[in-house]
Amino acid sequence: MTASDALSTAYLADTLRAFGMYKKLGDAAIAQVAADADLVRQIDPGSNSIAVIVKHVGGNLRSRFTDFLTTNGEKPDRDRDAEFDIVAPVPRAVILEWWESGFAIAIQAIESLEPSDLMRTVHIRREPFLVVEALNRLVTHLAYHVGQIVYVARHISGERWTTLSIAKGQSKNDGVGTFKDGAVPRKPM
Repeated sequence: MTASDALSTAYLADTLRAFGMYKKLGDAAIAQVAADADLVRQIDPGSNSIAVIVKHVGGNLRSRFTDFLTTNGEKPDRDRDAEFDIVAPVPRAVILEWWESGFAIAIQAIESLEPSDLMRTVHIRREPFLVVEALNRLVTHLAYHVGQIVYVARHISGERWTTLSIAKGQSKNDGVGTFKDGAVPRKPM
């Protein structure tokens, strides 16, 4: 195996790990929101609810990763604007289905990639990207929205919240990292 192949293989493994880690982080945050009604609650008029963010992430992942190497990442049947509208209460099971189905498609697509695919060109909204660029863009987009989910869940959960990272003031007590194994520590704040 060449150094280039080794680097490409490591990159794909790390991308897959990142998707798994962000999914686990989102799962843990959503699980701490006790009431289904709170999943659709906006914390202020200009913000998105957890349900809206999940609906958008699921729609984005399905659109981008369905036929990832062969079709435009912005599928003609996707209504991105509708992802930001929830007009009626939505049960937790539906919200989680948006989340799970998007991740299932994304993870399957990433797992099917070969190192040689990283230099292929894909299109997102008709703009060309190398696969490596598209994956970086998608990981960044996912991280941004999972951070929003965690922030809103933390706000809604209030005193019931259990941190998903190293608790404030506990950095010296947490000397062994868990980032690369995708663990989400759960320590009281």
